[in-house]
Amino acid sequence: MIRPPLLKPLDKAVIVSPAGKIDEDIIDKTAVILREWGLTVEVGENALYSVGHFSGSIEQRLSDLQKAMDDSKIKLIFCSRGGYGMVHLLDKLSFEGMIQNPKWVVGYSDITALHAALQSNGIISLHAPMAKHFADEGGSDKAVMYTKTVLTKGRINYEISAAEYSYLNRQGKASGQLFGGNLSVFCGILGSKYAVIPRNGILIIEDIGEEPYRVDRMIYQLKLARVFDRIKGLIVGCFTDYVEDKEMYKPLYESIMAAVSEYTFPVCFGFPVGHVKDNYPVLMGADAVLTVKNDRIFFTQE
Repeated sequence: MIRPPLLKPLDKAVIVSPAGKIDEDIIDKTAVILREWGLTVEVGENALYSVGHFSGSIEQRLSDLQKAMDDSKIKLIFCSRGGYGMVHLLDKLSFEGMIQNPKWVVGYSDITALHAALQSNGIISLHAPMAKHFADEGGSDKAVMYTKTVLTKGRINYEISAAEYSYLNRQGKASGQLFGGNLSVFCGILGSKYAVIPRNGILIIEDIGEEPYRVDRMIYQLKLARVFDRIKGLIVGCFTDYVEDKEMYKPLYESIMAAVSEYTFPVCFGFPVGHVKDNYPVLMGADAVLTVKNDRIFFTQE
């Protein structure tokens, strides 16, 4: 896997909006934080455009992202938000510029599709908070500071205390290439050339606003696609903005554990990734070590 070089002072960053539309004020506040990191910052030509739910037409969004990927002077592509729309661009993108001049891509949620496409082309990227989080929480926020640390120093070393659903954890240790991200987005591209399932990998999932039966269906989609047969570990991040369905056979998190109960790989619940304040950055496509204990989760990436 190709790992982009660590960011240095005066490196060039560009903020793009390849999916949903976003307010100018949020972009401006994010640019201030990136400049405080010592970066020079530009905003994509169409990053503030609006067409319905989207930040411009497919052609406009594609143009900004492709230009950024091809520009050898750019070292960081910061995606402003998710929403929906990244999938429109996947089969139109060329990854040659990224392969020749690797640079960081930062984002999550709908940007899961871009992370998967980069991973399928052998490029590591960063699943991390985006512009609204930066603007709302500020530069001193833990997840924002962790994002800077990963981009400038490289190493991830998390020790996470037991969470609300840690009674569901299956203890053990796994090492392998990290993949996945937003569950519904990843399932949406499953079966395409962009959703590569690394053998002996570690799958990470999170989601927002999905009813429990839909989550259950997507988990079984992964199971029937034999994804769980290939992995060595499962990280269940935060599922938010849903209401438990009393007509379901189990609550949401318990239904996930029930679906993977026949396997032996370690599973952890409540990992701080997702549409939450503590949305810790993780390196997609990079090797990871996951250790699940009774009262702690350890996660490292070199």
